Amino acid sequence: MIEIMDTTLRDGEQTSGVSFSSQEKMSLAHLLLVDLGVNRIEVASARVSSGEFETVKKIAAWASAAGHIDKVEILGFIDNGASINWIKDAGCKVINLLTKGSYKHVTEQLRKTPEQHLGDIKKEIEIANKAGISVNLYLEDWSNGIINSQDYVYFMMDGLKDMPIRRFMLPDTLGILNPHSTWRCCRRMINRYPNLHFDFHAHNDYDLGVANTMVAAEVGVKGVHVTMNGLGERAGNASLSSVIAVFHDQLKIETSIKENNINRVSRVVETYSGLTISANQPIIGDNVFTQCAGIHADGDNKNNLYYNELFPERFGRVREYALGKLSGKSNIRKNIEALGIELDENEMTIVTNRVTELGDKKEIITQDDLPYIISDVLKHNEKDKRIKIISFAFVLTKGLRPTATVRIEIDGEEYEQTAPGDGQYHAFSKALWKIYNNLGKPKPALTNYTVYIPPGGRTDALVQTVIAWNFNGKDFKTRGLDADQTEAAVKATEKMLNLIEGMQ
Repeated sequence: MIEIMDTTLRDGEQTSGVSFSSQEKMSLAHLLLVDLGVNRIEVASARVSSGEFETVKKIAAWASAAGHIDKVEILGFIDNGASINWIKDAGCKVINLLTKGSYKHVTEQLRKTPEQHLGDIKKEIEIANKAGISVNLYLEDWSNGIINSQDYVYFMMDGLKDMPIRRFMLPDTLGILNPHSTWRCCRRMINRYPNLHFDFHAHNDYDLGVANTMVAAEVGVKGVHVTMNGLGERAGNASLSSVIAVFHDQLKIETSIKENNINRVSRVVETYSGLTISANQPIIGDNVFTQCAGIHADGDNKNNLYYNELFPERFGRVREYALGKLSGKSNIRKNIEALGIELDENEMTIVTNRVTELGDKKEIITQDDLPYIISDVLKHNEKDKRIKIISFAFVLTKGLRPTATVRIEIDGEEYEQTAPGDGQYHAFSKALWKIYNNLGKPKPALTNYTVYIPPGGRTDALVQTVIAWNFNGKDFKTRGLDADQTEAAVKATEKMLNLIEGMQ
């Protein structure tokens, strides 16, 4: 089993514009170690700030009580024990000591000889040993070092291999490696020092971070470094989700990672970091388990011809079938079946033609939109609903807040309320929740609100409003389609109200 070290809270936080709060770091430490099952986490750099120190103390206190303290690591420096004291005072037990892995870095950045640097490192390790701090050792810029100054790397390793160092960590600091050079460079280290524990730390400057990590594991490194969602400086680090899928499926390597929690933790990191996950990012992107072409849906109906080992259920997700101009009957049928709707062949043809027409207009069409389209083209009546929004009206006056009046029907009884708000939908929501509060009914939290408007502002196209909710710890989305943005949001809300009735 290979070790997985996650450095989202340290290297990942070096992403431009990303800064985790103390509470967020605490939350992520728990999610990474407990829910996701990573072997180790790197949570901070020593001596950064007093705020960081207090955060690390909190993480260390929790980790100690939970039996995880040996899994919490801090980046430290050659500073005559200052980093070590910082780490010890924070309650942690592991330093990831930053040293120079290339001759260029030693002579041009430190302006020291290799012998001087080696002496400084040994002294720092002795201080750590006396303080009861375990040492892992980063060879910064190792990839350049092993390619351009191999003798220097071997000089350092020969001088350190018998020191009390648990892991030698090999960073591709500038992301210069490719799978071929990764193989050669890692092989040199493992062949020369077969009894040492090597970690590989990839950066993604050429979009090869995951590939290089795969090769390093195949060659025989005993640990790899990753970040959630590929966060990190410049182009980021190797993404945990992709690395784990490659290890499990391509290399058949076991890890401690709980795959079914990957997507959930990734979404938490997305929220905390403020950086949206790309829709086509493998494993965790919104679109990666969505089939678009009708021929693929047809193949899935015929013994899953277009499936690979990346079943979405492994990662806490489900397969979807996108609707658009490439959709065929099989694709649309998959979506309709998932909704529990039955159509005959003639009706299927009519719906398929309408979906294709909407796709030609570049509309975003999803499974949740299908009932609207079916109702529109087949004139079907809506299914019975316990809750119906009967009517709503807005008053907009310059200089005053908008006001909404809402009338809804719940199990045949009608209720009405009026409320002001900061916008039309906000006013609508406040009026709606006044009704719910008066009835003592629970309501969800709105977590995101997105509007998709076709380019050019065409009035003949539908507007899609997508609202994300959380109710009793469950996250879900509802969608509404209409020519008017606010009415689309109202339809999405009505759908939500009926869904949470079912949840109860």
